[in-house]
Amino acid sequence: MTKNWTGWGAGADQPQQHYLVEPRHLGGGGDLRFVAEYMRASGWKDISRTGGPIVFDSPDRTVRVGFDPTTMPGGWTISGQAVGQQPAWHATFTTAVPIEIVAGFTDALTKPRSAHAPNVWAPLEENGWETERGQHFTAVSPDRNAWLQYHQNEPGQAHWWAGARTEHGRSWDAVFTPTTPMHLIQGFSVALSDPTPLLRPRGSVPGTKWIRTTSVSVLPSQLGNWQQARITAARAATWARNSWNATRPRRQAPTGYTATGASKSRR
Repeated sequence: MTKNWTGWGAGADQPQQHYLVEPRHLGGGGDLRFVAEYMRASGWKDISRTGGPIVFDSPDRTVRVGFDPTTMPGGWTISGQAVGQQPAWHATFTTAVPIEIVAGFTDALTKPRSAHAPNVWAPLEENGWETERGQHFTAVSPDRNAWLQYHQNEPGQAHWWAGARTEHGRSWDAVFTPTTPMHLIQGFSVALSDPTPLLRPRGSVPGTKWIRTTSVSVLPSQLGNWQQARITAARAATWARNSWNATRPRRQAPTGYTATGASKSRR
């Protein structure tokens, strides 16, 4: 899903040539709307300025998502404030990280956490990535050209680092502080290791011999329907979540206890 798509609104519904690109970690950046429209539909506040960076704030204003191609190295910057027992955290994606992989992380921001403990490595291993234990814990893609690593320089100094390369050198990087919530990194690892090819329009296929492409003919209306289905799902999930929060009864402290649950002292 890419920036050159013309089918999200106007235009004759004539078939257009696209390509399925695999492996997806070498698919190129893609269309920013894949993330932006989903966040808007999920109730995040769009505070972007016309012609400027893309910026979204979470409904509770504790997380900010931004995209700015003009900075160095340019790309996505996502930051979370310290809340309760969750310390502040920070994540960055350079511009060539496929938007569908970025969305694995940002989509997870808009959803409730699962009751199950997150496992970053399980999706990678299930999709044929090899894990290597050493000074750093690393998972490497089947083609050996992408990786996710928990990198420990020395005790107390660590970060998550993902990247991909072609015959031309490094393609992209993603870095997460060690305090980044694990369920968000798991969302990223699921999208990173997904074997599904990415759809790219003619002229937007990366110039590398290390990808496989399949030519397909796609109607603009099909592209629009696929994107609309994603937006509709986000709106439905947001409406259901807001409805539940508005109607569920509030818990009251039991009689004889303070709000913190401590017994009242007798006088």
